[in-house]
Amino acid sequence: MATRSALADAAAELARRDRSLAEVIALVGPPDLRRGRPRRERFAELARAICYQQLAGRAAAAIHGRFSALYDERPTAEAVLATPEAELRACGLSASKAASIRDLAEKVLDGTVELGRLGHRDDETVVAELTRVRGIGEWTAHMFLIFQLGRLDVWPTGDFGVRHGYATIHGLAELPSAKELAPLGEAYRPYRSVAAWYCWRAVDVTMPVAGA
Repeated sequence: MATRSALADAAAELARRDRSLAEVIALVGPPDLRRGRPRRERFAELARAICYQQLAGRAAAAIHGRFSALYDERPTAEAVLATPEAELRACGLSASKAASIRDLAEKVLDGTVELGRLGHRDDETVVAELTRVRGIGEWTAHMFLIFQLGRLDVWPTGDFGVRHGYATIHGLAELPSAKELAPLGEAYRPYRSVAAWYCWRAVDVTMPVAGA
């Protein structure tokens, strides 16, 4: 995980490069890639991500809470595979999500996904390894890179919040598509994760009116 000093330096450099982004940085303050996210073991974090996929926040939180409670808040691959599928479904997990969490557990235990070594691998390799798991796509892998591994140069173009925030920051009439957003992030290398974090924050703050 990047230090506070490294994150502050990244924010300062981004503010220097992009005047519009600098306004958000001034309003929000230093970046914190861990804000509101309690540290979990890597397996538990990925299981949480699967629980939350394609669900509204409260519903996802309720399901994840029941799932996590089965394991005293610390689910492991071994414990998940020892849990009957019916018990997983009783938490509110769909058949597909229950299968995805079990597939994650199986791939962790057979070595297909080596969670303990991901911190030593480059971003592309981490994405390739995680997306071998049923139900884990590029977006989930990107969130893991940013919030679990603390990688500073991830640009999650498929994230609606990043697209929305980028449009808000730069006064765009329409949200850029994922394809359009990809090259726009080049100006932020090697701090695209930090730029993405400010895009998320931009949706929550009142931006100054141009010319005011």
